Amino acid sequence: MRIDPNDLLNAREAADLLGLAHREAIATYRRRYEDFPEPVLKKGTCVLWARQDLVNWAASRRRS
Repeated sequence: MRIDPNDLLNAREAADLLGLAHREAIATYRRRYEDFPEPVLKKGTCVLWARQDLVNWAASRRRS
């Protein structure tokens, strides 16, 4: 699967997309929701998610 680099989000951007106030909330979501999307890239302190994975996850939560 190819991902456009512009569609990779760091924790701050992921939090913004999900309507969360702080990037630290992403770590909480990762612990709390076992179905939270896995990052597509983890290297050292760099952790990035695919925008579409987060959009799809948020949409599935609204349907539940």
